[in-house]
Amino acid sequence: MDSYDDRGVGSGSAGPGSGQREDASSGAGRGSGQGPRVGMAALSLPYQIVAAIALSVIALVACVQLAMVFLHVAPSNTLTKQHGKAVDDWIYPEFEQNWKLFAPNPLQQNVAIHVRAEIVGADGRRTTPWMSLSSEDGQAIRGNLLPSHVHQNELRRAWDFYLGSHDNENRANGLRGEASERYIRRIAMRRLGEHDYGGTVERIQIRSEVRSVGAPGWSEEKISTKPSYRVLPWWTVTPADLPENEKGADK
Repeated sequence: MDSYDDRGVGSGSAGPGSGQREDASSGAGRGSGQGPRVGMAALSLPYQIVAAIALSVIALVACVQLAMVFLHVAPSNTLTKQHGKAVDDWIYPEFEQNWKLFAPNPLQQNVAIHVRAEIVGADGRRTTPWMSLSSEDGQAIRGNLLPSHVHQNELRRAWDFYLGSHDNENRANGLRGEASERYIRRIAMRRLGEHDYGGTVERIQIRSEVRSVGAPGWSEEKISTKPSYRVLPWWTVTPADLPENEKGADK
């Protein structure tokens, strides 16, 4: 029968051994760091340098590709005019794009619509000076946090409607041409009704003034900003053109 001391010695002889093994294992864990290295860190220094150079070259080529595609699909600008051949050599034929950055491209011209009227009053018949309808819209929009959709688009869309339905000789090419003329006349008469010319408007005439947008100061491009005009024939005002008769004319 073992004594208490013998049991203590026996149990104690096992304890230190296991404790030493635990200390050894924990010491080995601390000596090995946080674990095995992965990725580029697992490579030797020469291979890390080669991998870094390869990644840099891939990133550079990707940036050049994005820049070339952007210039290819962007509207004409100073860079594309100076380096257009280099862009085309890079893009064609492998990377050809059939889309544009803007559809349609941003306007490169300022278009203003003017109107003048033939007035019959107590002092006889006279013709008013040209009045810029576009300038009136611009004044209503400028500085307005919530500009009206009418001031922004009505006149512009009406003029685009007219141009799309008439030839260069101002001849209507169908029913849409007649509708566009009525639309322009009603807009002009409504605007003229806001001014007191001291008589009755019998005829009106519309014209467009087109000016190319000037080149920026840092560009060497020379662009003429002289206006060009397209003058429409005189139109006789009918009751359907008057603002108070618009609803009845549409029925």
